[in-house]
Amino acid sequence: MKNQLQLANRFREVILNGTWIANTNFKDQLENLDYKMATAKFQNLNTISVLAQHIHYYIKGIKNVLLGGGLEIRDKFSFDFPPLESQEQWDNFLDGFWKDSEEFAKLIENLPDEKLDADFVDEKYGTYIRNLDGMIEHSYYHLGQIVLIKKIIETQK
Repeated sequence: MKNQLQLANRFREVILNGTWIANTNFKDQLENLDYKMATAKFQNLNTISVLAQHIHYYIKGIKNVLLGGGLEIRDKFSFDFPPLESQEQWDNFLDGFWKDSEEFAKLIENLPDEKLDADFVDEKYGTYIRNLDGMIEHSYYHLGQIVLIKKIIETQK
């Protein structure tokens, strides 16, 4: 179970509480962010809220598989979200994001050893460990975008 704990902790680092790789994490960047900044548009870039929802979309989709369900998410829908129009909607989204992320990490911790090298849903997707590593890397990629967009918007004020 050592690999599972390491994966779960690496996932928690990028989403919930780490500073080792990027000196920040999603929760640190988003928790006290006003919804107006989260939804502010800059040129043709995605908004901070859309990027956060995008990562949450994949967390929920993979979480469903870890719970024994099917892979029901599709890349073509991974940026399609209704607009957030209030601080309450943004705060509710964040509450769900943190809750799903912690549940996701706990599911990783509890994966049997043999599952890590097993095919993830279908052979074409690679193994569980490849997909979990990919989720972590994907999250860091978009975390970097969020940090940059936030800095751009702050200088526009």
